[in-house]
Amino acid sequence: MKHATHILLFFGLMLQVLFTFGQLSDSIEIPSSPTGYFRLNNIIIVGNKKTKPYIITREIKVKPGDSIPTSKLYETIASCKELIYNTNLFNTVKIVPILNSAYDMDFRVEVVERWYIYPSPQFKLIDRNFNEWWKIYNHDLERVIYGVKFSHYNLSGRNDGLNLYWLNGYARNYTIGYTLPYVNKKMTRGLSFSTSYVQSREFPYKTTNDNKLLQFRNDRFSRTAFSFSGALRIRNNYYIRSSIGVQLNYIKVSDSITQSKYNPNYFGMNQSSVWFSDIFYSHQYINVDNVNYPRKGKAYFLSINKRGLGWSGGINMLSLDMSFRKFYKLHHGFSANILMSGKLKLPFKQSYINQRAMGYGDHYMDGLEYYVIDGVASGLAKVGLNRKILHFKIPMPFKWKEVPYVPFTFFAKTYANMGYTYNRPEYRGNLNNRFLYSGGIGIDVLTLYDLRLSIEYSMNQLGEKGLFLHTRGNL
Repeated sequence: MKHATHILLFFGLMLQVLFTFGQLSDSIEIPSSPTGYFRLNNIIIVGNKKTKPYIITREIKVKPGDSIPTSKLYETIASCKELIYNTNLFNTVKIVPILNSAYDMDFRVEVVERWYIYPSPQFKLIDRNFNEWWKIYNHDLERVIYGVKFSHYNLSGRNDGLNLYWLNGYARNYTIGYTLPYVNKKMTRGLSFSTSYVQSREFPYKTTNDNKLLQFRNDRFSRTAFSFSGALRIRNNYYIRSSIGVQLNYIKVSDSITQSKYNPNYFGMNQSSVWFSDIFYSHQYINVDNVNYPRKGKAYFLSINKRGLGWSGGINMLSLDMSFRKFYKLHHGFSANILMSGKLKLPFKQSYINQRAMGYGDHYMDGLEYYVIDGVASGLAKVGLNRKILHFKIPMPFKWKEVPYVPFTFFAKTYANMGYTYNRPEYRGNLNNRFLYSGGIGIDVLTLYDLRLSIEYSMNQLGEKGLFLHTRGNL
């Protein structure tokens, strides 16, 4: 009860802070015009060696010939700068208004491009997170995957991405993926394709009553998965992106998995292999100052997926995933955030592979990283407060124009979580169908290319405490 009281009081206090302080706006001295408007004559782009100019102008809300109210000039420049930076193509973005007269101006957009090519050796853990590998499996180096990953994030200068994986070791992963954001003149439609072939010696086949994964291990590869997907990408708005697509899947496991000794409900049917399709639609809104570490703005996400051609039995499922995030820039360098997310899977009777809920991906509670909570309905709420405490730059030991130095920014933070996951009685564990809460303090380290490392000390309602490490990407 002591931990519960502290965490719940902090959760309530955080919500009060969010709605009391509000959001501060930066101010800047801007020129005035006798008419109250400036006409934009030209957009001058400097520094883009690889990136096509129209990829940059696509993110600028105003076009040559448009009139900009004087009172909206700073806001317009700031939002355009954020949109360009959030393409993740540039290290720095600067937009300078150049006055030609008292009535018109140009925009000079100065960018420094990132390094787009990453042929990198890979050394990856097969476990869900670093903490699980270190504590539960005693940092066993045999439980790693090695190989080569090649990524190009701006292959033709059109913000198109190519990813190639060639991984071996404890598991195999051969993947090819390509994304082309725009294929029409209006730059509102794009395409993406990917295919993968994955083999595993070890994979979870069941979840215990104490919410731990049971692993099926074999000296040979005991699980094989193949998939191919294609999607149409839609972007009719600066902040809204949607996609609709289909994925074909094949999964085969060791014959013994579906027997009573292991998990007859693994596929929801008495067979060890299955072909199935996923037809999906996603819709997202992102309007934040920095997509990799937001401190102002909001974002929401909605995904609908129809798995299988039927409505019940086997691997058939209709799922809904949604999330909402709000970021508040407060006084004295503080920033607050709130996250709400949920999952729903219909019908409620699902095969084991369709029951993933809390503890997978970004849908987890701080302090409960060692647990998985399967379910068909799950809700999560998080609040946090952070403040930048340190910033410095280290010069590169060799000359590299794109990256002359490595920046480091440290944020101190505190946070609280609440969650609930429902599952049918025959599948639930100790943490199912009950209110959960946790909280803690930590440090976020933001460095080159907005790479983020989180060092967190968390506690949960079970009385457990511990230090956890996380690496996080963008929204």
